Amino acid sequence: MFKTSRVSGPASAGSAVCCIPERRHLARLLTPRYKMTPIIYKRAETPVGNSMTEFTELMDSMTSADDGWRVAVSDDWLQGRTVYGGLASALCMQGALRSFADLPPLRSAQIAFIGPASGELQIKPSVLRKGKSTVFVGVDLIGDAGLATRAMFCFGAARASAFAHSEMAAPQIKSPDDCPDFFRRAPPSLQFVQHLEGRHVGGAMPFSGSDRPEMTLWLRHRTQALTSPLVALLALADAPPPAASTMTTTPSPISTMTWAIDMLTDKIATDDGWWLVRSAAEQIGDGYSSQAMTVWNAQGVPVMASRQNVAVFG
Repeated sequence: MFKTSRVSGPASAGSAVCCIPERRHLARLLTPRYKMTPIIYKRAETPVGNSMTEFTELMDSMTSADDGWRVAVSDDWLQGRTVYGGLASALCMQGALRSFADLPPLRSAQIAFIGPASGELQIKPSVLRKGKSTVFVGVDLIGDAGLATRAMFCFGAARASAFAHSEMAAPQIKSPDDCPDFFRRAPPSLQFVQHLEGRHVGGAMPFSGSDRPEMTLWLRHRTQALTSPLVALLALADAPPPAASTMTTTPSPISTMTWAIDMLTDKIATDDGWWLVRSAAEQIGDGYSSQAMTVWNAQGVPVMASRQNVAVFG
């Protein structure tokens, strides 16, 4: 039911793809002359004898370098041969938080998934501008193939305001315990999902041939993330496949290119680790999908609103 992995080709470090080429490197996936072989879907499992790196351990493993940070991502966090977009975003944020002390809360972010993130990764944060209440930070994530992800974060201190308004109420849904496992049919190439728990709340499943490209999920880390709640949330929010994947029953490449984020509160907290995530493709045409995404905490408080531009093939 669910067979996505990330394109490690030039389209995006955070790209999602539904099939892989025979005897070809995934970095050349998008070349149309290659034969595409559908994946046989089974539950992703950790090979016997291989240890897993918990999320907190991975973030803590970043080491200082002359121009930023370095980190080696273990295979159990990959999708195919590259880091998936949510983890790339989380690494960029972790690098920013470790580089610059006393940053105010994150208010918005613009993230571009430019190329594959593989090998030992370099994280290069820099302050673009610092004002009285806001700080703009740019972060480049660089892999073996060059620039993989470029992020720009806007941090801003809260201020007193007479304005208050919200029209982002959470839908009425079942608890995670009453919802089926979303990742139970994930292909082995999506190795990172073994670190996550997902429950299908509503909408369509990937590759179900639905005429409504939307899905709602409960998501959390399998082990408690003892790091910045914001860093942990970024890794979760991009874990599901793009909503456009629900419209087809035939595997085809799907590649997330950009992610624009607005944080709706500076209180990044929930109950028992669960976050409610809804994705809906609002327009699909000419090979691109524009999707809206919202994240609520377990109390129904909206925490993140975002948009992704997704390249769809086939």
